[in-house]
Amino acid sequence: MKERVLIGIVDFKQRGEWPIEDVMYEMEELVKACNGEVVDKVLCPAHPPTAATLIHSGKVQELAALVQAQKIQTVIFSSELKGVQQRNLEEALGVKTIDRTQLILDIFARRASSQEGKLQVELAQLEYRLPRLSGHYEQLSRQGGGIGTIGPGETKLESDRRRIGERIDRLKEDLEGVTRSRKTKRAHRERRNVPLISLVGYTNAGKSTLLNTLTDAVQVTKDGLFTTLDSLARQQVLPNKQKVVFSDTVGFMHDLPHGIIEAFKATLEEVESADLLLHVLDVSNIHHRNLKNSVDQVLMELAAIKKPTILVLNKIDRLAEGDAFQVLDAASRAYENTVAISAKEKLNIDKLLAKIEQELSGRAAIVDVKLPLTRMDLVRLAHREGEVIEEEYMADGIRLCARLPKHLAGQFE
Repeated sequence: MKERVLIGIVDFKQRGEWPIEDVMYEMEELVKACNGEVVDKVLCPAHPPTAATLIHSGKVQELAALVQAQKIQTVIFSSELKGVQQRNLEEALGVKTIDRTQLILDIFARRASSQEGKLQVELAQLEYRLPRLSGHYEQLSRQGGGIGTIGPGETKLESDRRRIGERIDRLKEDLEGVTRSRKTKRAHRERRNVPLISLVGYTNAGKSTLLNTLTDAVQVTKDGLFTTLDSLARQQVLPNKQKVVFSDTVGFMHDLPHGIIEAFKATLEEVESADLLLHVLDVSNIHHRNLKNSVDQVLMELAAIKKPTILVLNKIDRLAEGDAFQVLDAASRAYENTVAISAKEKLNIDKLLAKIEQELSGRAAIVDVKLPLTRMDLVRLAHREGEVIEEEYMADGIRLCARLPKHLAGQFE
């Protein structure tokens, strides 16, 4: 049976990019990702916010009445709650009360399947919970008078804090090991001069579907938020014979909690070290500009915003026939270096591959040489590692014109 959920949309009356309606829709999708049932959504003004409950007392009473009338099991707020606010709201509403950050962390915990992903999620959860312990354990931390209470000891709160702190330190050590392992693999790839192409984008933009299309991978795909958490890298050969590695990443989201970004730094380092980014954008979403800006903000935090980037306008198959040309024309004028595709229907994938080859062309060199007949090994190398443009066999040698990775071109000179 699905958990009955009431969503409190906190409105600070700030003129931000995200309309309240979009926040409501996204919160509802997040709840669905946790297998919850949204019974009702309530707009909760918080201008100014209150220290005790974030929202005003009258609205707290209204929510409490709805909880009773509609048999609500969980109340979720769209804005992050401080520990004392969460405790006070939970007492006033009489049911479990959480915020958007906890909801996202819960989704991550459900979706992580690799050991690395589980470590990263647990670290983010513990770092979120640690400063909020005091509210939930206040009654256990009081030192009372009487026999047996004097002397060395440790309160429940202090012991919990110590255990969580120790676990956080252990998780960070384990993730440092993951980082070292990734650096070793990255160094090996760089020695082979194989470019890394990272797919980035808003959650549910179609990154995993595109990875599957480009590499024949079998990454699980589903229409929903944060369906893929565990990164996946696949080597592929482009039509011009250049070897590349495509890497998928966790989906981004507007106002993504900083703790999640920090916890997933080991995975997101793939973005920082990428030679080219494919920013996958759901162009069928009427607010795609907001989605792009949210991803750009995360890329700025990762110091990757200035990397060479192809903006992949995905899901063109979802555009209405009458609107498609207008939408794509407007997007191509508003954004730089775009290509419009459908990863699901495999439309215009050849154009995307050509764009990738063009972006990586600086890593290749044209070689036009005459080889002795005894150097068939170089001919085979050109066919295997590059794109042979012209090949002519003569009595005294082999004329070869080929596009090759620069690190191999020297062998033909």
